[in-house]
Amino acid sequence: MRKLVVVEFVTLDGVMQGLGSPDEDRDGGFEHGGWAAPFFDETQATAAVEGLRSTTAYLFGRRTYEKMIGYWPSQPDDNPMAAHLNATPKYVATRTLTDLTWSNARRLDGDLAPAVADLKSRGDGVIVVLGSGVLVQELIANDLVDGYHLFLHPLLLGSGKRLFRETGRPRRLRLTACTPTSTGVLMLEYELE
Repeated sequence: MRKLVVVEFVTLDGVMQGLGSPDEDRDGGFEHGGWAAPFFDETQATAAVEGLRSTTAYLFGRRTYEKMIGYWPSQPDDNPMAAHLNATPKYVATRTLTDLTWSNARRLDGDLAPAVADLKSRGDGVIVVLGSGVLVQELIANDLVDGYHLFLHPLLLGSGKRLFRETGRPRRLRLTACTPTSTGVLMLEYELE
């Protein structure tokens, strides 16, 4: 049975919105896009490539899929992240997209919880969720998340979409790894207890 792991870049106050570029996600008037770039270092790059080894599928929400398809399919295969993303099965939780053009991308059919539970029951390795804030909230609410890999940035933004919102009940996590980077980012790995 595969595990489902949420991989997110977050600020110390939990913001996950718009990490990559100024115009990535301006919902709610968010003006801090691109906040993660100054913190990227070789330690994070190495960890990202190492994480590819166990990843056997990706799960995206519609907005994340649309953002990623605008960049990754045109990247060269000598970029390990691009090569892996382009070759690995990708599942998209969407009610609106019908034609997925990214190689190995499939629409997740049916209601989310049973569809993801079925996906987890098939195969080995890890299903990784990148970004996809709305989807992550639904996965948390349905007890489908097995772990979190968080890149915790030493930054307070004060506004923006947060990774952890109302959870309905407490959930205990067990820290399995903690690696600091040269820029002060903590790479944290948690499993649900």
